[in-house]
Amino acid sequence: MDGFSKKEGGEYQLNVLGEKLESCNCSKSMEELINLTGFYRDGFCHTSEDDYGMHTVCCVMTKEFLIYTKQVGNDLSTAVPEYNFPGLKEGDLWCLCASRWKEAYDAGKAPKIKLKSTNITTLSIIELGILKKFSV
Repeated sequence: MDGFSKKEGGEYQLNVLGEKLESCNCSKSMEELINLTGFYRDGFCHTSEDDYGMHTVCCVMTKEFLIYTKQVGNDLSTAVPEYNFPGLKEGDLWCLCASRWKEAYDAGKAPKIKLKSTNITTLSIIELGILKKFSV
């Protein structure tokens, strides 16, 4: 089992610690369930060959990061009603692309992460030691 294992039949994907991947759901009520995070909008940082962006890092949004990512062209804080996306705010959890997190890290703006909810495939881009320094 790895970051690409299918979820059917009792199989599951692993986190960066080699354990079963945990939820990274930012939803707080039934009304928000449509805003689940992850490439598959299932509340997990699941990935597959179809996920070209590798939405595998479970991040805790900060004001600093949201400002930074908007400035570099990935606005996560503005609502997009046609996609039922209310926009993220500080404290929300979100499956971020591994390359975007690494870019923010290199710029000194990386948000904290939940290791148990961060997919093991992230390790192909970011070293575990670096991820551990940003663990909540």
